[in-house]
Amino acid sequence: MRTKQAKVLQFILFLATGALILWWLYRDQDPQKLLTAIKEDVNYWWILASLLAGLLSNVSRTIRWQMLITPLNDKRPRFLNTFLALTIGYLANLAIPRMGEVSRCAVLSKHENISFTQLIGTVVAERALDILSMLVSLLLVVLLQFKVLHSITGSAFDFSQLFSSFTTPTPYVIVILIAGSIWLFRKKIRASRAFYQIKGLWVKFKEGFLSFRNVPNKPWFIGHSILIFVFYFLMMYLNFFAFGYTSHLTPLAALTVFVFGTLAMVAPVQGGIGPWHFMVIIALVAYGVSSSDAGIFALVVHGALNIMIIVLGLLALLALPFVNKPAQ
Repeated sequence: MRTKQAKVLQFILFLATGALILWWLYRDQDPQKLLTAIKEDVNYWWILASLLAGLLSNVSRTIRWQMLITPLNDKRPRFLNTFLALTIGYLANLAIPRMGEVSRCAVLSKHENISFTQLIGTVVAERALDILSMLVSLLLVVLLQFKVLHSITGSAFDFSQLFSSFTTPTPYVIVILIAGSIWLFRKKIRASRAFYQIKGLWVKFKEGFLSFRNVPNKPWFIGHSILIFVFYFLMMYLNFFAFGYTSHLTPLAALTVFVFGTLAMVAPVQGGIGPWHFMVIIALVAYGVSSSDAGIFALVVHGALNIMIIVLGLLALLALPFVNKPAQ
């Protein structure tokens, strides 16, 4: 009961945080003008094109996940089950941040009879690849759009305090104390039941995490990793053509906005509601878009994407029992 109450409280807290950020961002907007702009000033064909790119990224991610799973037990999970599990995971993330990774593994484990812990390992491997793609994107933005970044950040980030903390003995003393305690009690730790349980889980987790070393077709695997990034980028860039005030912006501008939006998704808020809008708005303002127009862009693009996630997720929940219906 306490666990359920904690989840409900977590859901409300995160959602309230996102809603508060949204209110702060749009508090000066005239609701009637905002609604009129959304109805009349948006070319929704380009929005649909961006959603198609998002759907294709899901297909590519599904194939890549299948390739990661196959070496675990020499069995390739069915594409439809893997795709539906992935889609349900995205839907779960809208309820509780980070729940999607657990949900999609639970769904696929149930319907394909694959170890849940191993699947978690493959998802962590996926996230490592995503972080690598994100770091490459961030590096490109830093190298090619440095002036724009400087205009956004200014002198807001001061790393001197962070570096100075490592000149004091405190962090090193803490590390030494922790390491010393583990060393002194190592025999008791190894003999404990919890250690053996954790060790067993770690073995399965490691198998899943390192599964990319044994994927059947590495060039194809790398190709899908690149495709996922390309489709994500296209999702942002195609949206630019839906609005008159962003249609002239370059692909580099789209890459910058994409990176800022992706960084915002780190925040533990359902679907990035609030933080994503904030980051996208400040990035667009740096390229000369007014804050009100940038706000409309963020609202429409984020809203359309989440509508797609909800619709596909609900359809996946309905389809899953039929796809896995036992043969008569």
